[in-house]
Amino acid sequence: MVVGAGFAGLVTARELTRQGHEVLVFEGRDRVGGRSFTGSVAGLPVDMGGAFVGPTQDAVLALAAELQIPTVPTHNTGKNVIHWRGWTRSYHGTIPKLSLTGLLDIGRLRWQFARIARNIPVDAPWNARRATELDGVSFGQWLSSVRATASSRDLMAIMARVTWGCELDDVSMLHAARYIRAAGGLDRMLDTEDGAQQDHFPGGTQQIALAAADELGARVVLKAPVRRIERHGAGVTVTSDAGTADAGFVVVAIPPAHRGAIEFTPPLPAEYQQLVEQWPQGRLSKAFAAYSTPFWRTNRCSGQALSDRGPVFITFDVSPQADGPGILLGFVDARAFDSLPSDQRRRDALRCFASLFGDEALNPLDYTDHRWGTEDFAPGGPTAAVPPGSWTRFGRWLREPVGPIHWAGTETADEWTGFFDGAVRSGLRAAAEITALL
Repeated sequence: MVVGAGFAGLVTARELTRQGHEVLVFEGRDRVGGRSFTGSVAGLPVDMGGAFVGPTQDAVLALAAELQIPTVPTHNTGKNVIHWRGWTRSYHGTIPKLSLTGLLDIGRLRWQFARIARNIPVDAPWNARRATELDGVSFGQWLSSVRATASSRDLMAIMARVTWGCELDDVSMLHAARYIRAAGGLDRMLDTEDGAQQDHFPGGTQQIALAAADELGARVVLKAPVRRIERHGAGVTVTSDAGTADAGFVVVAIPPAHRGAIEFTPPLPAEYQQLVEQWPQGRLSKAFAAYSTPFWRTNRCSGQALSDRGPVFITFDVSPQADGPGILLGFVDARAFDSLPSDQRRRDALRCFASLFGDEALNPLDYTDHRWGTEDFAPGGPTAAVPPGSWTRFGRWLREPVGPIHWAGTETADEWTGFFDGAVRSGLRAAAEITALL
């Protein structure tokens, strides 16, 4: 039995089925994919959730190749743009060189951060030599302790918003360092070329989930949120809105924060219940605007940009082809944006695009946005924003089985935690655990 038809749950079910075991997947939504959801703008597919893949993300790339779903390079030619402190300028590379002082400070912070991260055991960060110290402060408090400049801090705040969907003071320094080490370092996580944004799927990432679900067929049951999991001598009884099923084992492949929506009988040990409360989901939204052509390319702009103005704070060019149409993707700060009416969200997002690429951005062919934090079922994204104190107190129970109950999901992965690749790896691990016991 598998709870959740995101990448982790589908991979778990797929692997167990290949081993000859009977599997049933209960999914609460009316679709598969979890935080992979492909919508459309101007009739073209766009990823409302996770979108990019890159080198060393071998598990998800292997899965996509097996399912015959191709990738294409993310457009990365031309100058990047930054709107900062009221002015707009171009730059090259991942991190803008705002000034000599700022460049030196960012270099210093990157060196200090890398030194901390390489000493953290990814599979057991609570055992790091400085675990208690690092988990006792937020990322923001650490930046203050090392006297980061205001510009450096604001750039790191953008990274926190797009990575965890939270602010610097919401996430533990131990979590930040472990997360970035699991991605192979800051450069690997943030870069486009040779980094996590290098490629994307032209038809959308949800193709992968749909293809995997097609293989599983009737084993995947939609509109079946799981309400209760009962442990007993023969295994488990899982109760969902679509019915009840008995199984020898269950893999719960959903974010830690959403485990709290399930009643476990008998109750899980106290540490597991507290973990649910201390592993909250971040909040992140996305906005897309489609134009007749990618007009920013005529000005030799890559379409990649940073802004301290908001609500859009990072952009990418995800146009399907060079001669049009052109599509801008904007990552949006959900805090003020999500509560606005649709017409105001559109105006604010387009205003941000225009501040970066010119007034032509104010008149798109089409516009759409997606607010993960407002979803009725399993809200939040893109991944857990783990606050100070949580790893050292509760981290060891993140994926430790409780009898026949096992855990999957990208948050439980040791490589590319928080990414699709981490989700796939967690599904492979969970399936291997069950196979070994069977």
